[in-house]
Amino acid sequence: MEMWLNRSSTDGFILLGIFSHSLTDLGLFSAVTGVFTVALCGNGLLIFLIFTDPRLHTPMYFFLSQLSLMDLMLVCDIVPKMAVNFLSGTKFISFVGCGIQIGLFVSLVGSEGLLLGLMAYDRYVAISHPLHYPSLMNQRVCLQIAGSSWAFGILDGLIQMVAAMSLHYCGSRNVDHFFCEVLSLLKLACIDTSLFEHVLFVCCVLMLLLPFSIIVASYSRILRAVLHMRSAQAQRKVLTTCSSHLTAVSLFYGAAMFIYLRPRRYRAPSHDKVVSIFYTVLTPILNPLIYSLRKREVMGALRKELDRCRIGSQH
Repeated sequence: MEMWLNRSSTDGFILLGIFSHSLTDLGLFSAVTGVFTVALCGNGLLIFLIFTDPRLHTPMYFFLSQLSLMDLMLVCDIVPKMAVNFLSGTKFISFVGCGIQIGLFVSLVGSEGLLLGLMAYDRYVAISHPLHYPSLMNQRVCLQIAGSSWAFGILDGLIQMVAAMSLHYCGSRNVDHFFCEVLSLLKLACIDTSLFEHVLFVCCVLMLLLPFSIIVASYSRILRAVLHMRSAQAQRKVLTTCSSHLTAVSLFYGAAMFIYLRPRRYRAPSHDKVVSIFYTVLTPILNPLIYSLRKREVMGALRKELDRCRIGSQH
């Protein structure tokens, strides 16, 4: 770390970004800023409601609060620096700042992927073993699931951050991205990075395909349970319960697999930047909307807080 701090005074990188100062890009930047603000408010409000309303003190909403916290931290890791660079006209990021951005980004994406996978298991237990659900998904188990998601994500982030920042960079310092993304950074290294790229690929496969396999296994069992239900109403209720999680999984894993599991010859920086905007800025705003608008409990908690604020203002 001392070596990194010494390098930060003279070294750094130039983030080429995705915005110029044209009228069109100014409008796009304003849209991204607006989405960022809504993502902050939406996820912050959801976390507040879940922790203040006793009706939402269930395993599913506890996991959702962790998901919202990850989304909140993710947009704060990426968008503020992008906004500062755009408004100030500079595109510089220090060596230490780049390392921190890589570590936080990889940790949060990895943690969110694992949590989404384990949330599928929670849905399987709730649907297939409803009578044993309170004992199978007790407070200790929920804390272990959330803690393991954070722990493995942070470990992955530390490994990739240390490895990327330990490489020697020379020549061009222009990173063809709007944040310090590992694959874009590797192109600037002076040494052969094929070994590191293979390690990175293995980490991505483990962090994406392992939870994805949990999702596939859980939903295959859920589907089997649904097919054995005699009531069409019960089937619709189960599918409605799972639809929010499946939508969030599709958005997250679709974008992540497109970027990190494609062969190198099919990668294009312009495509990667567009998809990265999707799951670093848009997905954090979509998750609270997907879960909140389709859950009567959340809307009920929101109305309760609004009524409390209105009564308080009258006094």
